[in-house]
Amino acid sequence: MIFLSKTNDIQLINIANRHLQISISPANGGRVTSLYNKRMQREFLWTNPTLPLAINQEGDEYDPNFFGGIDELIPNDLPETIDGIAYPDHGELWTTALNHEISGEQVTVSGQLRLSGLFYSKTVYLDEQSPIVHLRYKIKNYSGEPRHFLWKLHAALTISEGAKVVSKARHGQVVDTAYSRFSHTEKFSWPNIENTNAAIIPAKNGTMDFFYLFDEETGKMQLQSADNTALFSYEYDPQIFPYQWYFASYGGFLDHYTAILEPCTSMPISVNDAAKLNQCTVLQPGEQLETSVRIFAGRVNDPISIL
Repeated sequence: MIFLSKTNDIQLINIANRHLQISISPANGGRVTSLYNKRMQREFLWTNPTLPLAINQEGDEYDPNFFGGIDELIPNDLPETIDGIAYPDHGELWTTALNHEISGEQVTVSGQLRLSGLFYSKTVYLDEQSPIVHLRYKIKNYSGEPRHFLWKLHAALTISEGAKVVSKARHGQVVDTAYSRFSHTEKFSWPNIENTNAAIIPAKNGTMDFFYLFDEETGKMQLQSADNTALFSYEYDPQIFPYQWYFASYGGFLDHYTAILEPCTSMPISVNDAAKLNQCTVLQPGEQLETSVRIFAGRVNDPISIL
């Protein structure tokens, strides 16, 4: 079932079945504002309790406008000049109003990003057998010039002390010590750093985590609840997203308490630096990238199929 609703006069497209209900805002770059498991009566996504859903303008700062839910970042994270184009904070997509089309039980949001000339399309539908969201993507370069860019999934999740990040990444690295409870900046064997298992969510203690996770080949990044009953899982092609970023605020970032799972096409945070290492996405004029992602949001003991 698909139905429309409004929040703060912003249209949401809701897709629901017996397992899940997902809400999508085309006006916010296709942001997912809710992912609710009906049988568990559980909302998996964290949203900012002090910030109502609003339309953001190109050039707005991301952090003061951090709503939560599931965003995606294209073509950058930090404000950066790439291929001669000055891109705003956290890229173009989150401030771009997309078109939408409803076909049967599927919703497609799409649009062309003004600065990069990249065309973005995401088709969303629910699995009838399991609490799984299917996402089909298409990104095409209409700019007439090569485009180097970052594409990052960005799910802000509800957490509690003892929840656990599940990743088979062999290595991790602190991205920025200013956003980390750890001072060690060299590559380490995930998840153990400074005599701490960094995969375990601490209490709200005024700290943060910010890691790159890499050397991961399964194409899964997950968060398991503290009581071992609930699981959020990203499942994707590791050839498209070879890196995982993990940012979490345990009260240290604007008093938020959330963990953000971020499968990413690039490492490090600067697209220009990643390009020098051949560690970012590149599309030539007219070239197109297509891939699928799945989100599982259900019980730990529910079967999870493989991509």
